[in-house]
Amino acid sequence: MQRHNRRRLALALVAVGLFAMAGPTARSQSPRTIKLILPFAPGGPAYALARILAEQIGVSGGPTVVVENRPGAGTEIGTEYVARAEPDGGTIGMISNSLVVLPHLRKVNYDPFKDLEPICELATFPPLIVVENESPYHTLADLISAARARPGTLTMASNGPGTSSQIAVEMLKRAAKIDMTFIPYSGYTPAIAAVMGNQVTSALADYSELHGQLATGKLRALATTLARRIPPLPDVPTVAESGYPGFEAEFFAGLIAPAKMPAPTIKELTGLFTAAMQPADIKAKLAELGLYPVNACGTDFAAILHKQYDEYGQIIREANIKLE
Repeated sequence: MQRHNRRRLALALVAVGLFAMAGPTARSQSPRTIKLILPFAPGGPAYALARILAEQIGVSGGPTVVVENRPGAGTEIGTEYVARAEPDGGTIGMISNSLVVLPHLRKVNYDPFKDLEPICELATFPPLIVVENESPYHTLADLISAARARPGTLTMASNGPGTSSQIAVEMLKRAAKIDMTFIPYSGYTPAIAAVMGNQVTSALADYSELHGQLATGKLRALATTLARRIPPLPDVPTVAESGYPGFEAEFFAGLIAPAKMPAPTIKELTGLFTAAMQPADIKAKLAELGLYPVNACGTDFAAILHKQYDEYGQIIREANIKLE
C-alpha cells in the first residue's frame, strides 16, 4: 500500500512539473473573455469586421470576444482606454487610419507608438471616387480636366474634417495639381447623399458604403485610390492607372494592444484573428462588405503605421488641415 501511494505521489508531481513547464502557453489556452474595443460608433465596415471575427473565433472554440464601442473625441476615448488597459490579453482594440492622423491634429493622451502595441492590419476598405450617374464626368481624367479649367469651383465631399478621407482628397489634389474644394461631412452617408442630390461634384467613400448605389446605377465610380483594382469593380481603374503612378491611399482596420504585452500573448492573439479570416465563408462575407484581408502583422504592421504617420503629417502641415 505504501509503495502504491509513493507511486501515485510521484505521478502527481510529474504532472505538476509538466504544467509548470508549459507555463503561459498552457494557461493562455484556458477559456476567457477578450474585450475588443472599437473607438467609434456602431455601424460601418470596421464594426462589421469586428462582429464577424468575434463570432468566428467563438464558434471555432476560441475565447469569447466581446465587441465594445467606446466612441468619442475622434477615436481618442476608445484608443486611450486600450492604451491604459492591463497588457494581459484581456483588452485589445480595433483601429483605423485615425490612429496616425489624430496626433498630428491635437494633443492626445497617449503615444500611438510607445503606449500601444501593433498586432495586425486585418483588412482594407477600398476608397472610391464617385459622381452622380448623370454627371458629365465619366473618367477621373474628365473630373480633373474640369477642375483645372475652373479652379476652386468643383467640390469633393467625404468624411471630415481632419480624417484620412480628407488627407486622401488632399493627396489627389497635389498629385493632379488641381484646386478642388473639399467639403467635410459628419460621415460617408451624408457625403454620398450630397453627391446624389447634386449638392457637390463628387465624393470619396469606401466601397462598403457605396456598393448599393453603384449596383442600382445611382452613382458612377471613376477610380479607386488603392494600388490595385478591386474584384467587384474590375473595370474601375486605380488613380495610379489614371495617370498618377505610385498614387495610393487606403483605409484599413487593424488590431492594437496595450504596450508591454508578453510576446506569447501577442502570438496567441495574432493566431486567433488571422485564423478567423481564413475560412472561405468568412472571406465571402467580408468580400460582400467590401473588406479585403491583409494580415500584415507585428513589425510589418508597425512599419505601415510609421510610414503613414510620416506621410500624413507632411500632408497635414502642407495643406494646413485643422480640426474645426
